This record gives sequence, C-alpha cells and structure tokens, in this order.
Amino acid sequence: MYAIIDEGGKQFKVSTGDTLLIDRKVEEGTTELKLDRVLLVGSGAETKVGTPTVAGATVSVEVIGAKKGPKTISFDYKRRKGYRNTKGHRQNYTEVKVTAISA
Repeated sequence: MYAIIDEGGKQFKVSTGDTLLIDRKVEEGTTELKLDRVLLVGSGAETKVGTPTVAGATVSVEVIGAKKGPKTISFDYKRRKGYRNTKGHRQNYTEVKVTAISA
C-alpha cells in the first residue's frame, strides 16, 4: 500500500516503513503525528484518488527527531562597485517514519 501526501507545499510518495524529512516544526516530546492531506491511496489494482483529498484517509508517522538540511550560500555582488554580500542558510527539518496508512 502506498499514498501520496501533501505536506508543507511538497508532495511525497510514501509507503509503510519509509522515512522522510518534512518542514514541520514539532513541539518537544511529540512522538506521533497524523497527516490528513492524503491526495491518493493505492494498493495493488485498487486506487483512490481524492478531489483534492481522499475523505477519511490518514497517514500515521512516528517522529524520529530534528535535523538540519545542507548549507546553501547566497552571494551577491555588483561589478565595479566594491559591493559583496554573502549569506548562508540551513533549513530545519523533522525526520519522520511512516508507521501506517489508513484509507
């Protein structure tokens, strides 16, 4: 069984046991979440497509922990003006493991 979920403006294809990084800020001590923006649920020959979401479908995930993404560097300059500007950024993610898909 697999599902396509919408989380944080991104779509993920998940099945039971998969781990993924989501942009969600989770409170300290939270161990489980239910994601209800399920766009599609499929199992073998049967597929349910939502309009826009599948009614009553949820994906249960277990929170593993917080992680940071790779560092991205933004460098601006203007030629012949002596202007140089460097900025760095690391995105905060929450790593989760899919435990169950219910349709």
